[in-house]
Amino acid sequence: MTPSEALARLRLARTDGIGPMTFRRLLERCRTAEAALEALPALSARRAVPFRPPSAAAVAREMEEVDGMGGRFLFWGEPDYPPLLALLEDPPIAIAVIGDPALLAARQVGVVGARNASTLGRRLAGELAESLVAAGLVVTSGLARGIDGAAHLGALRLGPTVAVIPGGLDRAYPPEHTELQSIIAERGAVVAEAPLGTAPIARHFPRRNRIIAGLSLGVVVVEAALRSGTLMTANLALEAGREVFAVPGSPLDPRCAGSNDLLRQGAHLTERAADVLEHLPEAPRPAPLFRRAPAAQASPAAPPPAGLPSGAAQILDLIGSSPVTVDELVRACHLSSAAVQAVLLELELDGRIETLPGNRVIRSGLR
Repeated sequence: MTPSEALARLRLARTDGIGPMTFRRLLERCRTAEAALEALPALSARRAVPFRPPSAAAVAREMEEVDGMGGRFLFWGEPDYPPLLALLEDPPIAIAVIGDPALLAARQVGVVGARNASTLGRRLAGELAESLVAAGLVVTSGLARGIDGAAHLGALRLGPTVAVIPGGLDRAYPPEHTELQSIIAERGAVVAEAPLGTAPIARHFPRRNRIIAGLSLGVVVVEAALRSGTLMTANLALEAGREVFAVPGSPLDPRCAGSNDLLRQGAHLTERAADVLEHLPEAPRPAPLFRRAPAAQASPAAPPPAGLPSGAAQILDLIGSSPVTVDELVRACHLSSAAVQAVLLELELDGRIETLPGNRVIRSGLR
């Protein structure tokens, strides 16, 4: 990739409103990020709020700062991009990495769990991570308090580990893990999707979680409450066809309610590393072990404005207040996948729909 194309890709990645799916549709249409940037004003002319990419100078400064930190960017579609992460329906356009980027292509297992973990939970996470590293795997987690931190420390006893953080590479979170993040950067790899200077706020954590799931062949859950971020990571792993493992816990401990529920749904019961190794595949499954319930049928709506391509009204009628997958739209409207993708790009550029993680779309303003 030329330096100018890398700069253009990062500018698109840093543009509000352009997520991974929109980026891929733009590349399919324009062939290069440089061409997409040139076409963006015309493509977004119908939007109430046009796309406003950051300046080339600002993004060039970010690239220089990451390079000065000893890091580099990996771009979707390039040979050095993590192969398992690229299989996601919504892989990050670009990730910044400090440390050894080759670790991101190694066989990885995510170990995640509660922030307010029990002493025994932290001990088990550390021992499990150490044993997985001893078996030749790389342990990946989110550098959070509790189970995540214990997993990283256990892995570091025998080898490297990968930490995926919710903010920029220059913003350690939590603050007490600043030194741990530095050690991981030296002996493993630290990964961030967000720009430098980005604070780790709540809306960034789901994006961090999907990267953990996407990098891993399987995810082990050690203590997780119901409706927790840890369960989100497990669900994202399932949707990506990855194996899910859960450590059983006391039914009297609310920190174990979510992990016990995963076991009821079919996750692999895990007490030691051997339980993971027995069920860890060489490659992701072609389909998840179990799925969430399908989205409700979308409600009909008014036809789109003039100027949109043929089939837009039919597709827009299928999109309402409940997220619907692109595959469901293709089956329902009987158009080709390429035609549906082209219409969705126009609807998104027009501000009529939003793209959500998991290759899903929803009517704009209805979330």
